[in-house]
Amino acid sequence: MSSQLFAQRYLQERYRKFDKRYFHFGFMLGGNTSNFSLFVQDSNFQNYGIKSLVAKSTPGGQLGILTTVKIGTPMFKFRFLPTLSFQERVIEYTKVNPDTSLSFDIKEEERVNSTSLDFPMVFMFRTKRLNNFVAYSLIGAQYSIDLQSQEGKAQSFIDPYVKIRKEDWQGQIGGGVEFFSHYFKFALELKYSHGFSNTFIFEPTNTVSQPIQKLYNKGWWFSIIFEG
Repeated sequence: MSSQLFAQRYLQERYRKFDKRYFHFGFMLGGNTSNFSLFVQDSNFQNYGIKSLVAKSTPGGQLGILTTVKIGTPMFKFRFLPTLSFQERVIEYTKVNPDTSLSFDIKEEERVNSTSLDFPMVFMFRTKRLNNFVAYSLIGAQYSIDLQSQEGKAQSFIDPYVKIRKEDWQGQIGGGVEFFSHYFKFALELKYSHGFSNTFIFEPTNTVSQPIQKLYNKGWWFSIIFEG
């Protein structure tokens, strides 16, 4: 019986100084699946012969550095996490085949790539610590700058592309679990983000843009976070 109590106490004492400090620093590695919430123009079939228009997610990655601030109690914290992320979204056009003797449709893809500087600012709500384990939820917002955005450049008539805005604000919600080691803490985290405003730049002479009405950035973010 005494050996069991000693083992439980030992687990509870791992890195107990962590929650006493007001500031923590660390880094993050992770992956993402980014996508668009896509709204199409009316009468796409009549005007452009498009039967369907869908956005598809593809995998990407991110890395960042973080600062966490305790607000009064260890169960309530604020996190700032500047991140460099790599994202790709695919818009698939299904068009009527101009050759009426053929029964299959024509599928075309337009890829939208982004390399973004993201600045998530979130509030964390943590459970009480159980030995070396803590669960938490989070809510906040993210400001993003797309370093690959073509917002200010002239459109190519030979090879048109979907143009999106350079800056964007997104809301974020998610949660995670933390595990304490002797000298550091690591966490597994999952977040969902969605843009507040339309990021699409409509150009009436652009054949790939004509069928699109609005695009909102969205995505899932999986992260492994280390803090000391």
